[in-house]
Amino acid sequence: MKPPVTAQPWAGLRAHTAARIGLGRAGASLPTAAHLAFQQAHADARDAVHLPLDAAPLLAGLRALGEAPVAVASRALDRSTYLQRPDLGRRLSEASVQALAALAAAPVDLAFVLADGLSALALQRQALPLFQALRERLVAQGGWTWAPPVLATQARVALGDEVGALLQARCVLVLIGERPGLSAPDSLGVYFTWAPRVGRVDAERNCLSNVRPEGMPHDAAAAKLHSLLTEARRRQLTGVNLKDEQDDRALPRATTSPDLMRRLTG
Repeated sequence: MKPPVTAQPWAGLRAHTAARIGLGRAGASLPTAAHLAFQQAHADARDAVHLPLDAAPLLAGLRALGEAPVAVASRALDRSTYLQRPDLGRRLSEASVQALAALAAAPVDLAFVLADGLSALALQRQALPLFQALRERLVAQGGWTWAPPVLATQARVALGDEVGALLQARCVLVLIGERPGLSAPDSLGVYFTWAPRVGRVDAERNCLSNVRPEGMPHDAAAAKLHSLLTEARRRQLTGVNLKDEQDDRALPRATTSPDLMRRLTG
């Protein structure tokens, strides 16, 4: 009697990737387990988009690191509006503008914006480890100054331009939840822009994507960011004119969590 599921000869490769490969087949269809796993991944991605940010642990974590974070919001009053009106997510609410304007003092090198974006889950899982790892490198190098970190809700990437301008920062870094995928609902993106101001375009910023233990680990992302920020400050620019010339072979490698391994090989 033939088994109900026909295995793929290269199914062992699933131990090394979250991609849906080597799933086998049941007749002309996917096996039930693979079909259910796909539905679960789709539900996780949808949930990540709508999940509200739990700001309290992030604020507490930043305070524990000795920072004095500030919470702000965009002009999108709720999640539904945020998803339908990207333009409102790119600008600060009036109350947030006033709060940051009152906070600004002397110019600083960096402004950090921790933004929920399209996955609050990503921000809650990845932002603090990445911020801490990058801050350690900045402190070790010396000569860097930064404003109090800003935690932004209902935020798009361009919101950082307004934040950076208000805080008189030479460069702004936006740590933001990326659009969830079917294998990664908790992936963080980092966008940084030299001389931030309202109206900057994407060609004037740089981006690191897929920051998470199974993608670009926090230490590797911090190392790459530190290298790029150092060069951005030296040349006073970001965007298409700032190239990543670091040898990635020297960076910490991604790891596959035990839970992910069980899901991939089970």
